[in-house]
Amino acid sequence: MKKRVALVLGAGGARGYAHIGVIEEIERRGYDIACIAGCSMGAVVGGIYAAGKLDDYRNWIESLDYLDVLRLVDVSFRLGAIRGEKIFGQIRKIVGDINIEDLRIPYTAVCTDLTNQQEIWFQEGCLHQAMRASAAIPSLFTPVMQGNRMLVDGGILNPLPIVPVVSSHCDLIIAVNLNSTNQKHYQLPVIERPAAFRMRFDNLISSLGSHLPFRRKPAEELMRLEQQTLASTSTIDPNPWLSDTADPEAQQPAAAPENPGAPKSATGSFIIDNVGPASLLDLINQSFEVMQTSLAQYKIAGYPPDILINVPKRVCRFFEFYKAPELIALGREIARDTLENYESERR
Repeated sequence: MKKRVALVLGAGGARGYAHIGVIEEIERRGYDIACIAGCSMGAVVGGIYAAGKLDDYRNWIESLDYLDVLRLVDVSFRLGAIRGEKIFGQIRKIVGDINIEDLRIPYTAVCTDLTNQQEIWFQEGCLHQAMRASAAIPSLFTPVMQGNRMLVDGGILNPLPIVPVVSSHCDLIIAVNLNSTNQKHYQLPVIERPAAFRMRFDNLISSLGSHLPFRRKPAEELMRLEQQTLASTSTIDPNPWLSDTADPEAQQPAAAPENPGAPKSATGSFIIDNVGPASLLDLINQSFEVMQTSLAQYKIAGYPPDILINVPKRVCRFFEFYKAPELIALGREIARDTLENYESERR
């Protein structure tokens, strides 16, 4: 008799495509997925699976080329870089209009209510709205308004929603954590694409980030700005509080530590190399990932699943949604190894 599985699909942006490979491997090994709880991309993949449309969804995302991706990006600079109407409109075409209570298995989508500062579980009502709200990644997708509630990504409070399936009475709870930091030996498979594809996608994300209030300036631009500032202030006494008889050596700034390879400004001072996020979009997403990693560890410690499938967060950036084929293959590989280890221990 097949073992019944309660499946928990965690949040992690584009890495959520790995959930598809995990589900395929679970089914290939003869397990019966009896219920699903998901957050963010986990809620999207889980909802599509529960509606019986996962094959159609996979065929669609694997067929997307560069122009298709561009057509799906409906840019918005109001509470999110992307409105998401085109992306979720296509998902709606694949899944259809269906309520959660009409799905073939029990399903929970977790989102965050910013208005009332609480976690929300969608276990009935419109599936499409539940998936859209759960995946409203702050800074990337615009929030969902429901009455007086502003709903955003559930990963803010619960990136790995194990609790909704604890009472399911299944044989196993399998949780998929997309924010692992200890799976160093796994690498994203290499799938050949046109050479310009990645560069164009990166340029698109950079363009979105550059329209937000903060954008890191490269060293060359900082040097140019400093030269402009010096030119405009060259007639102004740099320190009017010092008298003409003051020691000229005392007026000189302290020398910076010598580093021949570091870029220098117009005044000879050193400019700090570019580090960290390049835009506000990057800054928010990186901060969001750090928070999710910590919260996921607390959820796992509080309600340890029977099987934990860890997908390393280093394999791709939060918004690299064009890497579906690689991530699906990686999810299948990690799930295969994890399930083989589990089964061998019980032989």
